[in-house]
Amino acid sequence: MKLLHYNMYQRLKYTFAVCLLLTSIIANAQVTTQSPYSRFGVGNIKGGSLPMFRAMGGLSTGIFRTNYFNNINIQNPASYAGTAITTVDMGLSGSFTELKNSSQTEQSFNSTLSHIAFAFPLSRKSGLSFGILPYSELGYNFKNTVKVGTTTANTKTVDYEYLGEGGLTKAYLGYGVQFGDHFRIGANAEYLFGNLTENRSTEYVQEPGAINSRLQSKNSVGGLAFTYGAQYDFNLGNKTSLVLGYSGSSNSRINSKKTQVATQYFNDANGDEQTALDTLLFVENSPTNLKLPLIHNFGFSIVKENKWLIGADYRMGKWSELSIDKINQGLQDTYGVSVGGQYTPDITSISGYFKRVDYRLGFSYDKTYIQLNKQDVKQMAVTLGVGLPLSSYSRGSIYRMNLSAELGKRGNTNNGLLQEKYLNIHLGFALNTNSWFQRFRFD
Repeated sequence: MKLLHYNMYQRLKYTFAVCLLLTSIIANAQVTTQSPYSRFGVGNIKGGSLPMFRAMGGLSTGIFRTNYFNNINIQNPASYAGTAITTVDMGLSGSFTELKNSSQTEQSFNSTLSHIAFAFPLSRKSGLSFGILPYSELGYNFKNTVKVGTTTANTKTVDYEYLGEGGLTKAYLGYGVQFGDHFRIGANAEYLFGNLTENRSTEYVQEPGAINSRLQSKNSVGGLAFTYGAQYDFNLGNKTSLVLGYSGSSNSRINSKKTQVATQYFNDANGDEQTALDTLLFVENSPTNLKLPLIHNFGFSIVKENKWLIGADYRMGKWSELSIDKINQGLQDTYGVSVGGQYTPDITSISGYFKRVDYRLGFSYDKTYIQLNKQDVKQMAVTLGVGLPLSSYSRGSIYRMNLSAELGKRGNTNNGLLQEKYLNIHLGFALNTNSWFQRFRFD
């Protein structure tokens, strides 16, 4: 009995050590996006879907279980009630981006460790999940060059430079419970934290004696938010079921501290910045807040047990209510849809490996919260992916690798706007095991 308690203690120590290490890595990750569109709001919103769900267009609200293998559906915490075995999911992501306007094209690549999540059953009809993953990413660097002056003789070239970096990270703890045979509810308590840093500079080109200026604004965010969900399933017969789902997030107010520094400086003849000439403004850790929007998600899925799944999601967000230090930036309300599915040829096949693979396909469309030159910036993507079995049931554990790809675009080049094309690759390693967190009973 002492040996069993010692082994379980060692597993818990190892689990929490890994959590702390990966939490530190994710929270301190470098900027992983290069998108001028991330200048708005709190940056590019990453969503809470793990690679399996991203491969189906982000479909998640109405998904309970797809087959015998447990997956963690963070987007709808009601699904935690179906956690039958300890589940671990961790992964990484990479993004190829092409930015294009009417005259120029620029390409970039970024990658990062993306998430770590755990889920385990508390009883036959309830489960707990916790983890950490990105909430938003802020990363851009661009400039606008203009001519100023009333005559040719006094015309000067001025660069207005914009730089942003940082983002928000989400650590969550969630619980889901089932009532009766068909109805489930759940909720996540989420701690959002991180820094949003933005610089705006005015520099006089080829004017070494000119005084340039810069305003740096840094918001350090840290506070609680909440998401919630519900699901109800109907038995359609022949091992087929219909699942209806809802999830949402509250319009929480999260504490932040704002630091602003305005400086003046010279550039030398080579255009390199010299030591600051003067500090015009310095405000450190001024208390303020970040107000998040109210978001609703509705979805359904039709599932043939261990064979196939199809479904759709509809989402809407009151992003016009988001504010940082009581400023909204003129954001618009959003809406979007996702459709997708999964197919497994023969999950019990012994001789045919590819018959046991999960094949996934999806599509997503969103009207984002950005409007420029009276045009709504829209985003759409085609998604696909596979779930690859890495081992059969051995020593109480099953391993799986989920790979997904999103090929999409945001915006267009009309009216001087910018088009962003991207290929996002997500890789997740999932483990189902009954050797962690199990309760031992002795006669």
